[in-house]
Parts: sequence; structure tokens; C-alpha cells
Amino acid sequence: RWHPIGILVQDPVGFNADEAHNIVKECVDGVLGGEDCNQNNINQWTAGIVEEFLTYLVKLVKAYKYIVTGAVIQRSAYGFHTASSWFWDSTSDGTCTVRWENRTMNCIVNVFAIAVVL
Repeated sequence: RWHPIGILVQDPVGFNADEAHNIVKECVDGVLGGEDCNQNNINQWTAGIVEEFLTYLVKLVKAYKYIVTGAVIQRSAYGFHTASSWFWDSTSDGTCTVRWENRTMNCIVNVFAIAVVL
């Protein structure tokens, strides 16, 4: 759920992957929506998506370490495949992956939230 000033509000315990997914999608839509693939802009777009979402996470002031990765590539007939794996406490840590595409490019964003034990 959204806080009135635009900050994602999560449950006190655990990482809410559904909310994270929705916000990542909004970030990607905001940066890439309406754009056609342009090699000169891919680095800027990718950094913008990752940094914007990380800004949301930091505002949560939660005891988590976050890792956000993103890739934007030109769409091709060969597709785009990625994989990740982890070993952690699934009661407190979490992840989400967002796949976004338009007619000229694909974008994948992975978010990992690792609880900090104090």
C-alpha cells in the first residue's frame, strides 16, 4: 500500500514481493514507456530504473540490505533468458523479478531483500 507521500509501506516483518513488483513495474513504465530502443540511452535507462526503485526501498528505513539489478536489451527473435538462485531465510528475506517488454526492447529487473539481523 502507498503512504500519502508516495512511500511504499510494507508489513513490519518480511518483504512484500507483490508490492515491490508493482512499484518496479511503475518505475520501468516511467522510464521506458513510449520509448523505442536506442543504444545511446540504454545505460541511462537501466541506471534510472534501478536507482529510482532503490530510492523507494531506502525510504522504507527497514533492516534490509537490497540488491537491485536490471537489464535493458534490444528485442530480438532469439529472446532473452536469465536465471538467479539464492539460499536464505524465506520467512524474512525475499525477491521479485519483473519482466517488461515493448515492441523494440525487453527489460528484466531483479530485486533481492536480505534481512539484517540486529
